[in-house]
Amino acid sequence: MKRVLILCTGNSCRSQMAEALWDSLGKGEWTSESAGSKPSGYVHPLAVQAMKELEIDISSNKSKSVEQFRDQEFDVVVTVCDNARESCPAFPGAKLTLHWPFDDPADAVGTDDEKMKTFRRVRDEIQERIEVYLSNSV
Repeated sequence: MKRVLILCTGNSCRSQMAEALWDSLGKGEWTSESAGSKPSGYVHPLAVQAMKELEIDISSNKSKSVEQFRDQEFDVVVTVCDNARESCPAFPGAKLTLHWPFDDPADAVGTDDEKMKTFRRVRDEIQERIEVYLSNSV
């Protein structure tokens, strides 16, 4: 089983969605984890809602620190924001490190309906990037 670690700052939106999407799209060949350089302590409710629209439940996920994964080996480590790329420790056990920056949907403004448009867009961008990666890494 291949392992991926997805990193961002707060581990509340992008990396949580990416972890769940990678698990789903990896079709049992991958196991995914996510973590943050400064964990927020929660998973954003709109990220939970955006994933629920795809029938993926992340409501019981927890925000985790990158420190708990420091000495583990991964096939791929992906940073999904510039801050994580700069602030997260190097993973010498990673076979491949990728940087895929996405907008932070937590920064969206407006009503929850307006914010959801941003969460959906970022979710879909993450899904597309993972699908392309997985289709090219067979």
